[in-house]
Amino acid sequence: MIVKTKNYKLEKKTYIRLALQSVLKQQGWIAVLAAAAISACYFWVPSIWWFIVAVVGLGLYVLFWWIQFFGVTQLEQGKMLFEKFSYEITSQQIVMKLNPREGMPLKWDQIKRAFIGKDYFVLFVNKAQLIYLPFKIFNTENERKFLASILKTKGYIK
Repeated sequence: MIVKTKNYKLEKKTYIRLALQSVLKQQGWIAVLAAAAISACYFWVPSIWWFIVAVVGLGLYVLFWWIQFFGVTQLEQGKMLFEKFSYEITSQQIVMKLNPREGMPLKWDQIKRAFIGKDYFVLFVNKAQLIYLPFKIFNTENERKFLASILKTKGYIK
């Protein structure tokens, strides 16, 4: 079966939000590490400054990643992520099509992980590249179910 979607353009705000959420979920252990360091330092020398430094440090960490993803939206190399594509999805590959004659195939083994949200699919190629597929671009419910079954078969979701 081939799933052919409608044209869709990824919005920059959506990209930044999804990429930032992904990195924070993957690297959530940093918050645990910061909390452990704060408590160890606080018991060593009790001071409110340990908490202030930790909050500022975590804020700067989130700001660092936000700037990275915002930068992708501004660079010429990242421009391709925000063009209008239609997708042809099969169990072998995903073809990102600019128009009926121009497209870029993406094999499933290039996808690192996937996530199904409330009304969308997100396929992560790496930290900075993702494919966002809202449910509204699919023509039927069966096409969404087919993509979900591919993701389960390939082991991207449970």
